[in-house]
Amino acid sequence: MKALKLPMFLSLFLLGITSSFACDMHGKTGIVPKNNLYIKVQSSNKFQKKVGLSEEEFNQSIDKVTSTFKDIVASKGAELVVKKDWEDGTVNAFANRDKDKWVMTFFGGFARHKAITKDGITLLACHELGHHMGGAPVKRSFLRFKKWATNEGQADYWGSLKCLRRIFAVEDNIAAIREMKIPTVVKEKCSKSFFGNQERALCMRSAMAGLALTNVFTSIRQLQAGPKFSAPSDKKVRKTNKKHPEPQCRLDTYFNASLCTKSIREEVSYKDAKAGVCSRHTQEGDFGTRPLCWYKPKRK
Repeated sequence: MKALKLPMFLSLFLLGITSSFACDMHGKTGIVPKNNLYIKVQSSNKFQKKVGLSEEEFNQSIDKVTSTFKDIVASKGAELVVKKDWEDGTVNAFANRDKDKWVMTFFGGFARHKAITKDGITLLACHELGHHMGGAPVKRSFLRFKKWATNEGQADYWGSLKCLRRIFAVEDNIAAIREMKIPTVVKEKCSKSFFGNQERALCMRSAMAGLALTNVFTSIRQLQAGPKFSAPSDKKVRKTNKKHPEPQCRLDTYFNASLCTKSIREEVSYKDAKAGVCSRHTQEGDFGTRPLCWYKPKRK
């Protein structure tokens, strides 16, 4: 019997029912756009200068997210599946869903980048989980169907505000930032947002994780100037950008999320983009809100 050939659009639609991706399944696009950067595993030469993280640090940084959120994801009727490919030199990461499996995939190349830190990798994992749990705004398919995946800017914001903060809250953040060179503007704004020394240190630590990650983004895009806390983007989008914002805009997002005083227990929503976050429609004003360089607030 001759096999029935389905129209291309119908084939793609049926494929999307069983498995769907927030990014490209081969890691060509993911937390960053498609790039040709590939960082191989270093040789075992003991005289070779260490660059980036070790495999153990890579695994530990990601495992923090898995151990913290595995039961939370299970309570939502899903299974968190984490794939770590240390040998692969791809500098990217991506999220996808296969029915009730929420999958996150990471490549060792990202951890071997000279700009990354352990906290930066944890934030990377939080961003990918943010595609699954970050709420609105979400991406839409080419047929305009609403998808499950939180968009890039919101995954950044949720990753710092709800994920990284939950993980760091049980750690000694004062000790963690002791050797970091915290910019003055970060110290001042974190001190303005929070009163306790541990909370202020957590804010600073989260901001520095965002800087490490955006320094990698800057390198991938081969930009001359890196992002700065003291020079936020003045760009204002006409509509919410669902794709990857520029590195400076992404640093602004991570920093603002670090400053937001909303509790990690206040959940975000896929229907109301103002739920669980610092919003311009409330008393916070612009402090700790999603930056206008990628986010366009809806009218009341």
